[in-house]
Amino acid sequence: RGGPRVAGAVVSGAGMAAAAARGCPPAGSGDRALAELLLEFSRAQYRAKDGGGAAVERIERRCLELFGRDYRYSVIPNVHGEVCAHYPRHIVFLERDAGASRDSFESTVQVGKLQDLINRSKMARCRGRFVCPVILYKGKHICRSATLAGWGELYGRTGYNYIFSGGSDDAWADAEDISEEDSALRNADSQLFDKVRGHDIKLLRYLSVRYICDLMVENKKVKFGLNVTSSEKVDKAQRYADFTLLSIPYPGCEFFKDYKDRDYTAEGLIFNWKQDYVDAPLSIPVSLTQSLNIDWSEYQSWDLIQQTQNYLKLLISIINSDDDSGLLVHCISGWDRTPLFISLLRLSLWADGLIHTSLEPSEILYLTVAYDWFLFGHMLVDRLSKGEEIFFFCFNFLKHITSEEFSALKSQRRKSLPPGFTLEEICMLKQKDRGSTTSLSSDFSLGMESSPGATGSFTYEAVELMPAGAQAQAAWRKSCASSPQAVLWSRAQQSEDRLSSTGMVEVKSSSSSSSTHSDNFLRIGSSPLEVPRSRLVSASDRESRLEEVRSAFLASYSRTIGLKAVPPSPSGAIGGLLEQFVRGVGLRGSSTL
Repeated sequence: RGGPRVAGAVVSGAGMAAAAARGCPPAGSGDRALAELLLEFSRAQYRAKDGGGAAVERIERRCLELFGRDYRYSVIPNVHGEVCAHYPRHIVFLERDAGASRDSFESTVQVGKLQDLINRSKMARCRGRFVCPVILYKGKHICRSATLAGWGELYGRTGYNYIFSGGSDDAWADAEDISEEDSALRNADSQLFDKVRGHDIKLLRYLSVRYICDLMVENKKVKFGLNVTSSEKVDKAQRYADFTLLSIPYPGCEFFKDYKDRDYTAEGLIFNWKQDYVDAPLSIPVSLTQSLNIDWSEYQSWDLIQQTQNYLKLLISIINSDDDSGLLVHCISGWDRTPLFISLLRLSLWADGLIHTSLEPSEILYLTVAYDWFLFGHMLVDRLSKGEEIFFFCFNFLKHITSEEFSALKSQRRKSLPPGFTLEEICMLKQKDRGSTTSLSSDFSLGMESSPGATGSFTYEAVELMPAGAQAQAAWRKSCASSPQAVLWSRAQQSEDRLSSTGMVEVKSSSSSSSTHSDNFLRIGSSPLEVPRSRLVSASDRESRLEEVRSAFLASYSRTIGLKAVPPSPSGAIGGLLEQFVRGVGLRGSSTL
């Protein structure tokens, strides 16, 4: 069974599991536990040094118990916020699957050395929010952090955790009135950055992180005329040149007020990329985009749904690569955009049966809300007061990633396909000849079997395929060109990456408003509280699991926090949608805990 270790010392797994479970809601009370969590979350921001009382302690223990179901883990103590004020008091480091054999994926990191590197490197990043591993997938660490601290934070004040005021990513405190260009400080400045960022790089390398995905729309955050934060992509000394840097600009939490003001509708909501402070272009190595069939030059014309979908596809593709390298995702402070994508990654991989395999939908929902959002410092109270509802968007967005297009299993299967045919084409062959699992023509034979990679899910996987010549393949494709599926896939192929020969996709502007083909798959309803309807055909296991998570979230959210009313619109008032949902799941609008 899973069991924790504290600061490198082994502790009894059974004893700690029992201790973690004490005070946790009993089995079958998942709805009540989530409601309690949401109420606490909406009451105050979590701060490690504040403790938080009995309710917060129950949340912390519940997270440890849920991690322990599937993983052997260690705990890095942060009881008084001494490591980071806005990180959990018990930072979980996942080592391996609890029931895994010796041949399975296992982290090679020693928690004692990890803790030492964390203590040395924490000043390198904004608010002391260091690189922290939060998901273990195939032996790879998926990490989160804030962006690099800039000159203003390092020199502005001592006590780096308090240099910024609380609030949104834009709420930066004043720094000392010293110019970064002051020549007397240039040498000391360079030496300090060498030391601090050097420790950050050692931590990244120790965690085997190769890919760094930067969600900032700025190269550097500027406030009061000073660069108060920086980022790896603009490090003047090129200290991060050995890493694969991806600039994937994504709107900050302020943009989600527009989402709320549009009746919580993300369709057609496009960020204004022409604002003065937006200076970070999209930049992705070509090698990471070639298999995705996404025209990245169009990114400035994508609406919020398309942009989130395409970025998630990119992240899933990266972690499914053949190497053993980990991934870091960060924005500015690391508590809005970062938990959005960390949470979506965790839920997507869980829905595929690849991580947290023993957790039920209500349990994985609790874990990601509590750990990825609440305990890592998302300021829900502040965001709700400003209408910046990125937290609600995250879980309502699950309805847009139920397709196999977002499945990590599909990416794994695609690697084993023979050249000349895509997975979609093979599935079309299967669809045309449902009565046979053998030859569909005299040119090749095909076998299908269920994939053992996902718990309870059924997928097609090529087992035996003897490809025909290129002419026969072309003839078959031509014969299928009239089918809707073939037309759609044909369009996808036609939109193959039109990329530069420099090995990097770098896009600064776009004159086209067309969307990528991914939009054709997933536009299912626009109501934020639309109850998932019964389908005429059986939904995939992935789809049903994600829909169950979304439904559980909406039900609990409606009973605790609720959506803020907006002025009536042609699409109807949000209050009516809320009431419609509450009736649909058998609740009453006045329900209380």
